[in-house]
Amino acid sequence: MNDAYRTDLPKTPANFQPLTPLSFLARTAAVFPERIAVIHGHRQMSYRDFYADARRLASALAKRGIGQGDTVSVMLANTPPMLVAHFGVPMAGAVLHSINTRLDAAVIAFQLDHAEAKAVIVDREFAAVMGEALAQAKVKPLIVDFDDPDYGPASGEAPPFPKGERIGSLEWAELLAEGDADFDWAMPQDEWDAISLNYTSGTTGNPKGVVYHHRGAALMCYANQVSADLGHHPVYLWTLPMFHCNGWCFPWTIPLTVGTHVCLRWVRARSIYHAIAEHGVTHMCGAPIVMSVLVNAAPQERRDFSHKVSFATAAAPPPEAVLSATEEAGFSVTHLYGLTETYGPAVVNEWHAEWSELDAAGRARKKARQGVRYPALEELSVIDPETMRPVPADGESLGEVMFRGNIVMKGYLKNREATEAALAGGWFHSGDLGVMHPDGYIQLKDRSKDIIISGGENISSIEVEDVLYKHPAIASVAVVARPDEKWGETPVAFVELRPGKEASEEELVAYTRERLAHYKCPRHFVFAEIPKTSTGKIQKFRLREMAKEG
Repeated sequence: MNDAYRTDLPKTPANFQPLTPLSFLARTAAVFPERIAVIHGHRQMSYRDFYADARRLASALAKRGIGQGDTVSVMLANTPPMLVAHFGVPMAGAVLHSINTRLDAAVIAFQLDHAEAKAVIVDREFAAVMGEALAQAKVKPLIVDFDDPDYGPASGEAPPFPKGERIGSLEWAELLAEGDADFDWAMPQDEWDAISLNYTSGTTGNPKGVVYHHRGAALMCYANQVSADLGHHPVYLWTLPMFHCNGWCFPWTIPLTVGTHVCLRWVRARSIYHAIAEHGVTHMCGAPIVMSVLVNAAPQERRDFSHKVSFATAAAPPPEAVLSATEEAGFSVTHLYGLTETYGPAVVNEWHAEWSELDAAGRARKKARQGVRYPALEELSVIDPETMRPVPADGESLGEVMFRGNIVMKGYLKNREATEAALAGGWFHSGDLGVMHPDGYIQLKDRSKDIIISGGENISSIEVEDVLYKHPAIASVAVVARPDEKWGETPVAFVELRPGKEASEEELVAYTRERLAHYKCPRHFVFAEIPKTSTGKIQKFRLREMAKEG
């Protein structure tokens, strides 16, 4: 190798700067200062004011001694302060820790202590549970209340929870007033510096703190722009919780595209349809449960709109009936897949035009696949975890889905053992089992912990669920293992029926036996509400506990 290429061409501030999404807001505020950045209820915020508030927050935090490597925890709905925090906190050099608003006090207390939170910003809707958490936690952070003017009666909607009392020493507006709108914030010292912290669901033991870095967040924004086809000046509706993988990095992405954030405190059909019709929403993201909210909306909750809205959804592929109804309602659906450890979606089902010409069954088979790697992901593979070699691309050989690239997490906070295990062999081990099709598209078959082993045979819970979702009476279904003395495990199905529909256990047993190998068919069906996370994911660990008890 010619060493001159290394030694004679130096890396200097003139030709190298750390990648960070923070610079996107600075650029857009300079070029499009009057462009509407944020809409929340009847209020609007320009990019000039958005940038100024972010700098005020960074300045106020710095004045209180909060800076490089410190954690600022926020428990906020999809409101303007959450967007401001995504920029203002890292502009101070601190790390943003977004807390799931559905968590209980004990889990919140664990996260605050584990993250060593120096400040907590909390919406008064969540003041009661945060107050309990702070009473249990060892840390004594600065506490800031946010009192949303668009809460409850002001929004025309009944709030899900009563507004709690103030628990902080100052209000959000008071904190911003302490800061300087011209604060000279600094770029990260290193693009590998942490920008945010997101905890996993913690279904077994304590949750793990997933650390994102500036480089990954910046690259994810460019990838979002391409994969979501955002173009210039998109209008993005917040139906995905911003606490979930930092809203798949869309809080940072939209300023890159000079777009408009439309905030939504609560995911309700009337509010979604109103925002689309009033503000010309072009893009939105969310779990399949959001699609169900849209297609099951009552006529009086709907509003007509003439344009197509792009809807990106993750988790399990929605049933074909839900997909069809969503597209008929004016939404174009793209299926994504990823994990907290991959900044959200790292796989996209890139659609080929010729697939639209297939019959319904053919389209459904294509849509059931998770897809190919995101533009910012370097490698995606299905690998035998024992040999660390790729499985044959035959659509049948089962392996573990693994990722490699710049949008894989930095690691788990204070958990080197778990980090090394997750990144062993130079790949991120997802824990998801899947197959690789001959055309390079992956398809999930199950979580490694969700696979059902009955009499030595592997049963994919997803395969059984896909069959049951086609039954006209079923709205939601989840299949898990039940311990069995003879077979080791057998599948049991938890079912939610559609309103006004009926189905018996005997009918569903017969239905599955007509469509599946008999050893794969559930012998028992439980008709009950299926527990889900705040992002719409089915909590199979709870169902497994219920299956053991019943």
